[in-house]
Amino acid sequence: MGERPLAGKVSLVTGASRGIGRAIARLLAARGATVVLGARDQARLAESVAEIESLGGLASAVSLDVADRASVDAAFDGVLKQHGRIDHLVNNAGITRDNLLLRMKRDEWEAVMATNLTGVFHCTQSALRPMLKQRSGRIVNLTSVVGITGNAGQANYSASKAGIIGFTRSMSRELAGRKVTINAVCPGFIESEMTKVLGEMIVEEAKKRIPAKRLGLPEDVAACVLFLASPAACYVTGQVLTVDGGMTG
Repeated sequence: MGERPLAGKVSLVTGASRGIGRAIARLLAARGATVVLGARDQARLAESVAEIESLGGLASAVSLDVADRASVDAAFDGVLKQHGRIDHLVNNAGITRDNLLLRMKRDEWEAVMATNLTGVFHCTQSALRPMLKQRSGRIVNLTSVVGITGNAGQANYSASKAGIIGFTRSMSRELAGRKVTINAVCPGFIESEMTKVLGEMIVEEAKKRIPAKRLGLPEDVAACVLFLASPAACYVTGQVLTVDGGMTG
């Protein structure tokens, strides 16, 4: 599977059953990591694991609901019991419950916060114990450009993603002296199941706002995560990298 700078490392990717998370898991495995894919959708997880193994990579699946503390504890305990370490945590799991604020129900707000922001807290806290013991680790949090720019109808989602940016920058100050880095990646308009249902006209209008004149691919985001997880990024922490074709300037 090509060069293997991550050989011997163990990577846990949340929300890995589809889209960006699946692409990240595939690329980390291709570069030598033993990848644990976490998500709630067990059928899709099995497909992702089978795909990685068919390419010669090492992968396994774990049932994981990042909003549920007990689920997170059980998942991390299982990974540590099986592998003895966690070198990379990629906090990718996320949901949307879009609505205008005047119409937004409290459960739409709380569901997004519980998964997108509290889920990052749960998983990061669980990963820190083994990482600090190892005195090494890489944490990459997937946020969004709407956490920087905001977006109508997405007050809950935008707030959760902005919260991840603040969390990342704060944690980098706590962890830099302990040889654990933490960074955030902000995808822009990325091809996904979500964009496929938007319709050609909306997609074409989106492309006009992107200097690169195309939507991003999940692999574009995965490449950025790979860099942050690699030895080359050992002095990079507390940073927010946008992967948006120049959309936010």
